Amino acid sequence: MATTNKKVNLFETEEGMIIKKALELMVADKAYHTESTYTADSANYTDNVLPFVDKHMKYLGSHPSVNPKQYLANLRLITRIR
Repeated sequence: MATTNKKVNLFETEEGMIIKKALELMVADKAYHTESTYTADSANYTDNVLPFVDKHMKYLGSHPSVNPKQYLANLRLITRIR
């Protein structure tokens, strides 16, 4: 018996808004390396620049098995400027 699972958009959930806010705070904090990256997706990003927040929100949205709290904690460790 086949079942259809409706994929929840991470951007629209309360948890998604909290994650997005945490990523935005990281971008605002000069203690983290949060530069935008290149993307070939000209349709969605006309200047071919993928913002830090969008990049990590897309990753979390496409990998639902990843624990967002652990992901953010690891991201803070990786991007921290020493």
